[in-house]
Amino acid sequence: MTTWLRDDTPHDIFRFLRQGDEGRHQTARVTADGAAWLASAAGGREGAALTRWESRPASPAALPCGTVFDVVNVDPVFGRRMLDRLWEEGPGSGPVATHRGRMMIFAAPGTAQRLPALLDWEEWGEAVPRPLCHGRGDAVTVPALVPSDSAGPRWLVAPDSRHPWLPGPEVVLWACVRAVRAASAADVRVSIFPPADPDANVYDVSRRR
Repeated sequence: MTTWLRDDTPHDIFRFLRQGDEGRHQTARVTADGAAWLASAAGGREGAALTRWESRPASPAALPCGTVFDVVNVDPVFGRRMLDRLWEEGPGSGPVATHRGRMMIFAAPGTAQRLPALLDWEEWGEAVPRPLCHGRGDAVTVPALVPSDSAGPRWLVAPDSRHPWLPGPEVVLWACVRAVRAASAADVRVSIFPPADPDANVYDVSRRR
């Protein structure tokens, strides 16, 4: 672990983030440990990333994918269904953000390469709105460290740990399939009555005595 990640780091951004914690859990607020995890994605440029955040903690940042995390970029409505399945029936999720009308689910490194192939093999794969997968060689815009009222990217589930759990390709596939099945089941309307015969005679029984 690099020296800047130690508790005695000279970067004031950690102290700034800890001041607002006060033992409270704020889903959309990055903690000091979460900031350290995000900055570690910059590889040998962690210090530069933290320096930029010190001066502009309310500004988004571009970070590379592929070593610390991958990102699965999905339609927001379908993404909400995925998160519902992950939290209600599955293991939960790691950090999640929204940007430019899309939902970004942070996943384990390697997910971007493996997930498309799994969807191709999956029986329900064709029904899944095709995600955009960002892995090695890609970069994504991550939201600011502190909540902002701007229309830019924002955290739905902000990173709060130096070692957050991230779903792998199999877990993301499971969430995709469950979301599709749940949507399909909601579209089915079941009736205890048989369908009406269009040629049947219809009588007005309201006048019967």
